[in-house]
Amino acid sequence: MATSMNFSRGLEAELIQPYNFEMSQDLRPFLDEYWVSSFLIVLVYLLLIIVGQSYMKTRKGFSLQGPLILWSFCLAVFSILGTVRIWRYMGTVLFTQGLKQTVCFGTYIDDTIIKFWSSLFVLSKIVELGDTAFIILRKRPLIFVHWYHHSTVLLFTSFGFKNRMPSGGWFMTMNLGVHSIMYTYYTLKAAKVKHPSILPMVITSLQILQMVMGTIFGILNYIWRQEKGCYTTTEHFFWSFMLYGTYFILFAHFFHQAYLRPKGKAKPKSQ
Repeated sequence: MATSMNFSRGLEAELIQPYNFEMSQDLRPFLDEYWVSSFLIVLVYLLLIIVGQSYMKTRKGFSLQGPLILWSFCLAVFSILGTVRIWRYMGTVLFTQGLKQTVCFGTYIDDTIIKFWSSLFVLSKIVELGDTAFIILRKRPLIFVHWYHHSTVLLFTSFGFKNRMPSGGWFMTMNLGVHSIMYTYYTLKAAKVKHPSILPMVITSLQILQMVMGTIFGILNYIWRQEKGCYTTTEHFFWSFMLYGTYFILFAHFFHQAYLRPKGKAKPKSQ
């Protein structure tokens, strides 16, 4: 068994080498303290939504086409780069050490690549709040699932990061994957570039699938918690189950309203 594990780790190290920029200063000590600040950030975010909508109520919406293209493009590039690096890493661990290792055991959490991208991933949830600013300033409909999802994902991400939850690796992996497609779509739409009409439906379907898979990973993590070395907490299981459950309901409802009812087409989630 030890030989097999050493071989797996050797194969992993051979296939996935960090780039120089990924070996920069470890941000985790700073971000561990950020958990408390995340509540304040969400509170300010919600207050700014109220203030912003009130300010724009009697004003004409801004076009902001150029800034929106740049904004969506930058987030698309970040998501694509993160997807390539993390999907390759998680895939290697999955095929060399098994699903249980990726869901339950945190041996990979201290890897240089994971430390770098998970730190950026946590910070990106703050940056993504800017999506709401574009919606408000352009006077587009701000639906509940948008601001609820942004708020709770920010809190849940910082919570999982602080507690080094192994199943958070898949949360990051799936989220980056969906966002790489979603922000590419937003970039094309803002630039008025022709794209497949089915793309919005595909994105929403992937978002729903992400919630299903996240719930499954959480349940597996809880089932395997009795095994030596498996790390999870009842608190994390409860909140992940609650959040993924509400996300699934909200996104499924949006899917039904946007694509199944004969009411015209809608955009994925928020834009």
